[in-house]
Amino acid sequence: MNDQPTTHKFVAVLNKKIETGKLMNALGHMSVGFGGSFSEKELMRLDSYVDKDGGKHQNISDNPFIILSADNSNKIGALRNSLIEQNIPFTDFTSTMTVGTFADQKQRTSETPELELEYYGICFFGEKNQLSELTKKFSLWK
Repeated sequence: MNDQPTTHKFVAVLNKKIETGKLMNALGHMSVGFGGSFSEKELMRLDSYVDKDGGKHQNISDNPFIILSADNSNKIGALRNSLIEQNIPFTDFTSTMTVGTFADQKQRTSETPELELEYYGICFFGEKNQLSELTKKFSLWK
């Protein structure tokens, strides 16, 4: 167990115009994708919690995970561009990634210009102060 204060955080920004069920699906996909692709696992501070009966609850991050809301897809797209510029790792999810088989979704995505994508959300991880600066215009999810 790491008793040092956390210096990093996870952030998800979700498009508040999309229905909640679709957003939860998108958040699940983004979280799995991000966790599986992030190479610096020690920064994620994955820890095990043990209950009084000795049951283990594994791979829970000691870092905060903040969920914010965006007014629309364009704001998420602009944030995505800022993350790219600052070389911050992320995973995003768009409307083209829903309905049909994964092959249908991949084809639909490949046929859609980036400016026409409707972003459901974006998930990223990094140093707290840097991410707070990037996300200061977004509100906490309610």
